[in-house]
Amino acid sequence: MGESGLRQRKKARTRETILNEAFRLFRERGYGGTTVEQIAEAAEISPATFFRYFPTKEHLVTLDRFLPLAEALAAQPPGPPVTVLRGAFRTAFAALSAEEIAGGHAREVFAATVPELLVANLRRSPGVIREVGEAVAERAACAADDPRLRNAIGAVFGVVAIVWLQWAHDPGMDGPAEIDAALAHLESGLSP
Repeated sequence: MGESGLRQRKKARTRETILNEAFRLFRERGYGGTTVEQIAEAAEISPATFFRYFPTKEHLVTLDRFLPLAEALAAQPPGPPVTVLRGAFRTAFAALSAEEIAGGHAREVFAATVPELLVANLRRSPGVIREVGEAVAERAACAADDPRLRNAIGAVFGVVAIVWLQWAHDPGMDGPAEIDAALAHLESGLSP
């Protein structure tokens, strides 16, 4: 493993530590009662280091967490939009450890229970959807404003959201496998 690979792993560990400590503090003190300085101290980093990873505290709990999906989208071969997105979800989940998946799931469940975080995610969702749309359009050889692309992205994100909600109520569920199965069903045209 080269120096670049080690640096990337260290960055990923630091990012995960920040997220874990932030959510531990959010559970203990509430989202509004937790400061960036407290998160940085708990993660044993400086506030300046925190801001290199997350521009604001809100970024800890908004849709920007889909960075692994964005990277996975860039690696997908050309194909129909649903196929490209299914492949990206598979690739993104495969790149995560079981611990990272469990931690991400716990954060998602938490973010779905705090009204101000729901609002923050809604506020940021158009930008995330636009970025995903542009990446998928490249792979699907269509325009980013093609209604078929919009419909495919809406269907995929709707299916993922429903499975994610079910996963929140059944933590023993294999969320990544269920998401993949649901997207395979969507990819088949919802055939029985």
